[in-house]
Amino acid sequence: MRRLATAKRAAILNMLVEGMSMRAVSRITGASINTVTKLLLDAGEAAAAYHDEHVRDVAATRIECDEIWGFVYAKAKNVPAAKAAPDGAGDAWAWTAIDADSKMFLSWAVGRRDVSTALYVMDDLRSRLADRVQLTTDGHRPYLEAVEAVFGPEVDYAMLIKMYGKGGGESDRRYSPAECIGARKVVVQGDPDPDRISTSYVERSNLSMRMGNRRLTRLTNAFSKSLLHHAAMLSLWFLHFNFCRIHKTLRVTPAMAAGLDTTVRDCEWIVGLIDARAPKPNRPKTYRKKSDSN
Repeated sequence: MRRLATAKRAAILNMLVEGMSMRAVSRITGASINTVTKLLLDAGEAAAAYHDEHVRDVAATRIECDEIWGFVYAKAKNVPAAKAAPDGAGDAWAWTAIDADSKMFLSWAVGRRDVSTALYVMDDLRSRLADRVQLTTDGHRPYLEAVEAVFGPEVDYAMLIKMYGKGGGESDRRYSPAECIGARKVVVQGDPDPDRISTSYVERSNLSMRMGNRRLTRLTNAFSKSLLHHAAMLSLWFLHFNFCRIHKTLRVTPAMAAGLDTTVRDCEWIVGLIDARAPKPNRPKTYRKKSDSN
């Protein structure tokens, strides 16, 4: 089977992580949409595997968690009337946990905004930490049960509960969030530093996610058509952000700042991860003509 050159596949991945749609990438590069789709799925699988293996024993001290809304195929309210809606259609919340110092995404998940997803994220986060941390989330209630169940007393945990005004009419709320009129710090357990109870970094990362993932852009037709593709794109983007993208403030990649890497990676490196996971081609069989016994 023919395979695109490494440089061209790297160019396609670069375009995807910079927020271009798959069809736009197909038009610009000349690669078929099926080729772009398969490359995305392969990259997402390789990215998830690399993250799972190498993002371990992180010496973080402050973790911030949040979740942002997206949807697959149709918004939840429209799924019952949708034609041939696939499994996973509806709201798809992207949950993230970042190291506030290195700005590295340590854990992420796509799911509903419920306790089961919160438990998964907290369990995955704890498996990647080297020491006790200070954890801050917003006031979403599933975090309370998840943090207690996973960390027990081994965490300094606080919630930052923001209060919003009523805002304008329906159109105003659709295009811009309501005005934040205050915030309340609530210590849940342990001894968190009050000055470091914040979700500012993880909320700023939400903007980066929306800018770099066309599927999360609001009020467009660039949403994901399947949950598999949605998760693959996020997996690729997180790997690129952590290992390939230099943070303007830190002047190194988040992985370098966290002590997990020593060099700036690129999309050709990601292509190498894909190729390393690809099955090795079988050698063609050779047939020897039997000699005539006469």
